[in-house]
Amino acid sequence: MTNWIPDLTSFNSPKYIAIADAMDRDIGAGVLKPGTRLPPQRELAYALKVTIGTITRAYALAAERGLVAGEVGRGTYVLDRTEIGSKSVGWHMAETKTADLDVSLIGNAMRMDSTAATDVGQSAVIGRFVAEVFADEPGRANDYTRTLSDEWREAGSAWLATGGWRPPLNSIIPIAGVLSGIGNVIAAITAPGDKIAFEELTYSAIARGSALIGRRTVRVRSGEAGLDPDDFENVCTREHPKALVLIPTLNNPTMTVMPEENRRRIAEIAHRHNVWIIEDNIYGNALDDAPPPFAAIIPDRTFHLSGVSKTLSAGLRSGWASCPPNFASRVINAKKLMTGGLSYAMTEATARLVLSGEAARLKAAVLEEMRAREAIAREVMAGHTLASNPHCPYIWLELPDPWLPGTYKKAALERGIVIDEADVFKVGQVDRVYHRVRIAFSAIGDRKSVRYGFETLRQLLDNASAGYDGME
Repeated sequence: MTNWIPDLTSFNSPKYIAIADAMDRDIGAGVLKPGTRLPPQRELAYALKVTIGTITRAYALAAERGLVAGEVGRGTYVLDRTEIGSKSVGWHMAETKTADLDVSLIGNAMRMDSTAATDVGQSAVIGRFVAEVFADEPGRANDYTRTLSDEWREAGSAWLATGGWRPPLNSIIPIAGVLSGIGNVIAAITAPGDKIAFEELTYSAIARGSALIGRRTVRVRSGEAGLDPDDFENVCTREHPKALVLIPTLNNPTMTVMPEENRRRIAEIAHRHNVWIIEDNIYGNALDDAPPPFAAIIPDRTFHLSGVSKTLSAGLRSGWASCPPNFASRVINAKKLMTGGLSYAMTEATARLVLSGEAARLKAAVLEEMRAREAIAREVMAGHTLASNPHCPYIWLELPDPWLPGTYKKAALERGIVIDEADVFKVGQVDRVYHRVRIAFSAIGDRKSVRYGFETLRQLLDNASAGYDGME
């Protein structure tokens, strides 16, 4: 092991970039020779008077550039210049363990924070449909989208159908994914300064996006049955929200499924207080036995949205919204003003996939793979408290003492795995503390890699002292 302490005086970039640049410079100058073991992160952090997190990022950046590679338990080593470009193993994963694994990486870390549909070979099918659109309708595919076809609405009605409900064709509009669609709905039915209610744990990007366009967010308490009707009544009386955004079926991240009785109570409260309901069914679309959606219970006040990103392909950026009577055109206009029009090629290709039956076949294959991976997660994490569902691409894991969500997330990243902590899903400063993390498994290439990821996280979970040793 070398006593390498880089001279950073000639670099004006952020410290972690400067360290990686200095490493590149010293390798080129022969100061760091191939095979040299770099100092442990803690020692180098102490010598440079920076945090361990800074050194972690620097070593990761150097690995991404192909300058170094590492093995868990052995350290980080300088690569031979002749090997650079052919090595792709990051500093934080043992080469002997990952050489035969098909892993999906963010930087040099395994992505266990993404819930995009698992690859089951759908790319070839989707590519064929997209190519057919450009071949059959080159003028429309290369132009702006100017009209909505009946076929798009028929496909949307089929895809949105859930809980014994199927939306009428005249209520349906295509959207560029659920997040985009909800933003369009919020822009169409509210004004700057209006309040929008959210579950206290949810996909919080929607709440943050609402704040960007001048809407104010309020929280509604949630429990084991999802959003609390009594607290929703209190919030309506006290805050007078204009709309409620919720994920009633397989909430992200808690996976709660709101019972029909609670849905009807919330619908009645929304009706009395003139609150619009925006129902995100992106995960619930995978269930065959879901309760009736809000769109079936209170259709005059509900916008129901779902898409294909979790069970078909996130790359299509497609979905549909069912709108209350006379609101479809308003939402379309809001989208045009905010983000422009739809992609004709992607929307047409997705509709063809649905109407041909190929989407249903691919969805079934995705769900089958999801069930197998969820079983692996439960097996490896047996003995720990977690929420999971065979139709959901993640688990909601309760951390044992003394782990904290942020600490565990950092420790996981040091071992080459990206996960989401509970705070990511909070709408603002929620009073309650959630000692949980969300661990996803759908974006990883194969089951062997899924098992490796969970086994790594399980070892970390059961060895808290080792994890805390690696913290800043």
